[in-house]
Formats: sequence, structure tokens, C-alpha cells
Amino acid sequence: MDLRLNHSHAFVAGSSSGLGRAIARQLLLEGCRVTICSRSKERIHSARSWLIAETGCPEQNVHAVTCDVTDEGDILRAMEAAASTFGGINLLVTNAGGPPTGQVDDLDADTWRGALELNLMSTINLSRAALPYLREAAKEGRHASILMITSLSAKQPIPSLYLSNVARAGVQGFAKSLSEEVGLDGITVNTILPGYTRTDRLSHLSESLNERHGTPIEEIEAGWAANSALKRIGTEDEFAAASTFLLSPRAGFITGVALVVDGGAVKSLL
Repeated sequence: MDLRLNHSHAFVAGSSSGLGRAIARQLLLEGCRVTICSRSKERIHSARSWLIAETGCPEQNVHAVTCDVTDEGDILRAMEAAASTFGGINLLVTNAGGPPTGQVDDLDADTWRGALELNLMSTINLSRAALPYLREAAKEGRHASILMITSLSAKQPIPSLYLSNVARAGVQGFAKSLSEEVGLDGITVNTILPGYTRTDRLSHLSESLNERHGTPIEEIEAGWAANSALKRIGTEDEFAAASTFLLSPRAGFITGVALVVDGGAVKSLL
């Protein structure tokens, strides 16, 4: 299926590794020009080199910017640089690293504020900064879309992930509200909720649980896999494929949706 993404420009936050980088890779394979960002200059330029080598795309199709998504000024500067480089933006992927694990008594007020800045406010500020460009793209007849990466914890809270459970649920509320407002502009807004997917973040989580409880990492991962209908952990490529479809014109009549990509781990009916 041709996703009709050729010559689109996507801004993908949190894309130096993991799910963000996987989405950037798939978008490049579909013919997009992509701006990738991370707060680490070294890591984002390393990701740029990796993406060019992996996809064989022209070097000018990948633009790397340094941006701390918890800093609104950084976001505005990065978005302006991206739009200037590629003549606008019509696709936005909001993404950021996961907050620390812990039980309620482990987390002080500053830790809560930090998590909300990282996973909720960054999504809000990235969307606000991108909207002028997305509206302009939609006026020109181009497909315009926002995709927010959250977590299955927004539908089914995960033990020891208080910070993620709360912040991701907030993103869901923002996304649904925004989809209603910008639908009139021709912009789609969806969220995608990864389940247990083999990334560096998942490795860090299993190591943290191992240190906290002494459970072997292999046993932890086997338990995660057993909770899904498919009895395995997902791959970055599987997640990126679903994300790229939701961003594409082929999904132009899908908005306000929270798509869970988890191998059937969430057990709710809706």
C-alpha cells in the first residue's frame, strides 16, 4: 500500500533511539523528510548517521536538531529551524523518555513535577508550537497529522509506574480535546500506546525491577510476554509501521483514537 507520504515533512521528538528513531526510519523509507531531535547533540547526530545508513536516503532528507522538550523556548527554536529547513511541517510525533519507576512513598513533589513536564507538558508544548505549520499545510491541501506516543499504562496502569500512569493519561485527555478543536482545520490527532516493546527503555525497566525485587530479568520479561495474547514482546519495527500508517493520508478519517500496539496485553473491551 502506498501511504502517500512522499515529500511530507515530519518532526519526530525524542528520536535519538528507541521508538522515536524507529518511526523516523519508517517515515524516511516512505519518502518523508524528517527532522529528528534530542537534548543530546552527540546522540542525535549519531542517530542521523544511523538513519542515513539504514535507509539509504539522501543526507539532506534528515535534519538533526538539539532540543530539550521540557524547555518551551527550545521547542519553539527547534520547530522554527525544522520548518525553515524543509519549507514547513505537516506531521508531528510527540515523544519523550519514560519517567523513573517507584512506589508512591518513593516519589516527592519535584519528581512528580519533573515527570509531568517530561511526558505531559512536552506533548502540549510541541503540539502548540507545531500547530501554525500544520494549519498552513492543511490550508495548502496537504495531509496534516499529530501522533502522540503514550503507553498502554494510559489504559491499564502498570505497577511501579505511578509517574507514567498519571502523565500518559493526561496526554490522552489532551489529545482527545485537541482532536475536536483542530478537526475543523483538517488536522488529525491520535495517540499510540505501545505495550512491552524491545527497546533500551524496556531493558532499563527490567533491570530496575531486578534490583528492587531480585527477580531474574529473564523471568520478568517472560511475565510481560505471558500477559499478551501473542505471548511475546513486540519489536520497534512493528510499532513504527502502525505509527506511520496513523500519520499517513491513508488514515485521514481516523482521529481522536488511542491505538494500543501491545500484542493483546490490555484486556479491556474498549
